[in-house]
Amino acid sequence: MISQLSFISYEIAIKRIMTDNKSTQTGIDLDQEIDAALEGAGKEAEKKEKALIEEEADPTVMGRLLRKSPFVLPKEGDKMTGKVIAKENLAVYVDLGTIGTGVVYGKEIKDGFGEGRKKLGLGDEITATVVDLENEDGYIELSIAEAVREQAWSDLRKKRDDRVVISTKILDANKGGLIVEVNDMVGFMPVSQLTPEHYPRVEDGDKNKILEILKSYIGKEMSVCVLDANEEEEKLIVSEKIAFRDREKEAVKELKKGDIIEGEVSGVVDFGAFVKFLPPSRKDSTKEEDKLEGLVHISQLDWQLIDDPRKVVKAGEKVQAKIISIDDTRISLSIRELKNDPWMSVAERYKVGDVVKGAVNKVNHFGAFVYLDKDIHGLSHISSFPGFPRKAIDEIISIGQEYFWEIMSLEPKEHRMGLKFIGEKEPKKAEKAEKAEDGSAKKKEESKEDLKKKEKIEKKDEKKTTKKAKEKDEKKEDGKKKTTSKETKVETEKKKEKKVTTEKKKVEKVKK
Repeated sequence: MISQLSFISYEIAIKRIMTDNKSTQTGIDLDQEIDAALEGAGKEAEKKEKALIEEEADPTVMGRLLRKSPFVLPKEGDKMTGKVIAKENLAVYVDLGTIGTGVVYGKEIKDGFGEGRKKLGLGDEITATVVDLENEDGYIELSIAEAVREQAWSDLRKKRDDRVVISTKILDANKGGLIVEVNDMVGFMPVSQLTPEHYPRVEDGDKNKILEILKSYIGKEMSVCVLDANEEEEKLIVSEKIAFRDREKEAVKELKKGDIIEGEVSGVVDFGAFVKFLPPSRKDSTKEEDKLEGLVHISQLDWQLIDDPRKVVKAGEKVQAKIISIDDTRISLSIRELKNDPWMSVAERYKVGDVVKGAVNKVNHFGAFVYLDKDIHGLSHISSFPGFPRKAIDEIISIGQEYFWEIMSLEPKEHRMGLKFIGEKEPKKAEKAEKAEDGSAKKKEESKEDLKKKEKIEKKDEKKTTKKAKEKDEKKEDGKKKTTSKETKVETEKKKEKKVTTEKKKVEKVKK
C-alpha cells in the first residue's frame, strides 16, 4: 500500500510539474518544486486511498450518503437538544435531527421541566440526557431530569453572581432556619439571614418558641437572594437579609455617628437589645419594612454592670438611643451615652486608702466584682483574698453578701477601681488600738524627746539658779560672819570693860 501511495504521489507530482510553465527554471528550483508537489500530492493521495477503503467497506448508497454527510453518534450520558414532535399519555417524542427520534417516558412528563415546572408541549425545545442509544422500540431513550438539574444549578449560580432578587416559598422550618425551594431545588435559609421583620425575637431565648415563630412562615412567599449554590455538595443557601440590603444601604446613608434616634425595642437577647426606628426620609411611614434596626449591646444599656438585659429593657418599650457606629448596614446604638456618667464624680466620694462596704455582684476566675453603691463598682483581684490559692473565691465570699474592702486604685476615666478584700467585719478595735498605740507611742517618743530637751533646759536653769542661790548664800554667810565678828568684838570689849569695872570696884573696896 505504501509503494502504491508513493507511485500515485509521484505520478501526480510529475503531471503537475510538466503542466506548469515554471518547471523550465534551474535544476535547484525544479528540485524544490518537485518536493513541494510531492508533499501536496501525498496528502491528496491519502484522501483518495481513504475514500477507496471506505467504499470497499460499505459500497451501498447509504454508505455513500453517510460519507457525504458525516456525523458523530452520541454516547450514553451525552446531552442532546431537540424539539417535541408528538405526545402520548406516557411518552413524549423528540426530533433529534439526522440521529433519529428520542423518547421521554413516565413521571418526568407529568412533572414537567425547568423553573416553575413548565409542561412539555409540541414544538418545545428541550435538552435531555441519553439513557439508551436504542431501546426495544428502536428509539433513543432520553431523560430530562438530569439535564434540567444541570440547567437549574447553572441558573442558580448566575442568580447568585448577579445578586438577583427572587421569590421563594417556605416549605418547612427547623430550629436553625427555614427550608425553601428555588428552581425546583431545595435550599436553606439560616435564621441569621432573615430580615428584622421576620427575625424571631424571643425574650427568654427559648428555642421551642423560636421554632414556633419560624413554623408560622411555612407556606409564605419571601424575597431572597442566592447566597451559595454548590452543585457538587448539593448545597443551596439563600438570604432574605441580602435581598433587602441595597434598600437598607440607601436608608443608612441618611444616618451618621452621633445622631439621636427614637425607636421601639423589637427584641431582647442575652447580648443586648434590638431597636427598630425609621430613617429621616421615612419618619411618617407606618410600614414595618421601612424601619431600620440597630443593636444596643449589653455594655451600652447602662453604666452599671448588667447580667441580664431583660431586667433593664422590655420588648415594645419606647427608647431614645445614640448612634455610636455604622458598619455597612449594621447600626450600633447606645442608651447609656444619653445618661450622666456617675464615674465623673467618683473622686468626690471615694479615695485610695478608704475602707468601704460593698456587695459582691459577680465572681469569676480572676476575682470579684463589687458594688459600693448603685452606680460604682470595683474589682477585687483573686490575689487579694486570704487563703488563695488553697481556697477558691466562692469559699471565701458569697454573691449578694456585703463585705469590707480597701480601695487600692481609682481610674475614673477608664471606669476602673481596684479593691482589696478586708473581711465581713470592720477592722478590729485591737487593730485600731494598735494604730492608736502606735500613734501614742510616736507621741510618747516625741514627748520624751521634748522632755529631754526640757530637762536639759531645766537643768541648765537649775544650775544657774543654784549658782545664784549659792552666791546669795555665800553673800549672806559673809554678811553673817561680818556681823558676828562685829558682835563678838563688841561683846569682848564689853566683857573687857566689865572686867575692868569689876577690878576697879575690887580695888576701891580694898582701899576702903
